[in-house]
Amino acid sequence: MKKIFLTQSRSAAKIQSFFCKFSFAVLQLCAFALIFVLPVIAQKLAIVVPEKTVQSQSFADKIADSLSHKFKILDNSLSETAFRSVEIESVFNLTNTESKNIGAVIGCDYLLLIKSANQRRAALSKNDYYESFAVIYVVSSRTGRLVDWKLHSFEAKTQSEAEKLLLASTAQAADEIGEKLRLINKQEPDEKTAPKIEEVPNKNSADAKNFRPPLPFKRIKPEYTRLAYLYSVAATIEIEIDLDENGNILRTVIVRWAGFGLDESVSEIVRKMNWRPAERNGKTLPMRILLRYNFRKLTGS
Repeated sequence: MKKIFLTQSRSAAKIQSFFCKFSFAVLQLCAFALIFVLPVIAQKLAIVVPEKTVQSQSFADKIADSLSHKFKILDNSLSETAFRSVEIESVFNLTNTESKNIGAVIGCDYLLLIKSANQRRAALSKNDYYESFAVIYVVSSRTGRLVDWKLHSFEAKTQSEAEKLLLASTAQAADEIGEKLRLINKQEPDEKTAPKIEEVPNKNSADAKNFRPPLPFKRIKPEYTRLAYLYSVAATIEIEIDLDENGNILRTVIVRWAGFGLDESVSEIVRKMNWRPAERNGKTLPMRILLRYNFRKLTGS
């Protein structure tokens, strides 16, 4: 009996040891998972619909529901009130400074601007149809940059059918947004701050004396994209460029954005330009300049 008792005791000890090790492993796994989950959950997300329609609000509400388990979604009415308190020129064509100011007033880490509408379209190759679309602008409050932009568009024979298709796409759209923000949340803290470099002086200032600004040897016009044309986008794109003392481009950053491929169009064309460097008293020097491009669909086009 004594031998049997000792054997049972050893077995119980082994079982207890196994469960202790198993529980510790589970706790380690949970802690490891939280390391990656908590930073995302802690992010505050504001979703704003500047141009109110029933469809745009429904789309925004569904996006918010899908993202609510990944981010802290701020109160819709408070976010929109704060958004409208900031003086801005164009709600879907913000500067980085305007975006950062809006983010600071709302108190969010990221801002989603949503625009949605329906329109009847004509086509040569098929019968007229209805298009229901939503545009989502994903903006970082830290940098003010447009970190992602998406157009979700669906066609159908009737407007109601097109609307249903659009609203059914919100879960996938939210997944794409969540994935993009996870990447941005990792990348932005590691970004280097812009280097200090002289900017073009005011023409009436003392620094403007004997100064010659940088100039491109040949100006190239960026493309007004097909997508911008299709949606009759009117926007201004501003890009900041750092040039070295030889006129080589060191850095470019879009500081007023619009989406629809226009930001990329400007960035691409600027990179193709050759520059004469800035000069002061006959000596070349590095310089930061700002270029501005206006886009609009020509009347009658």
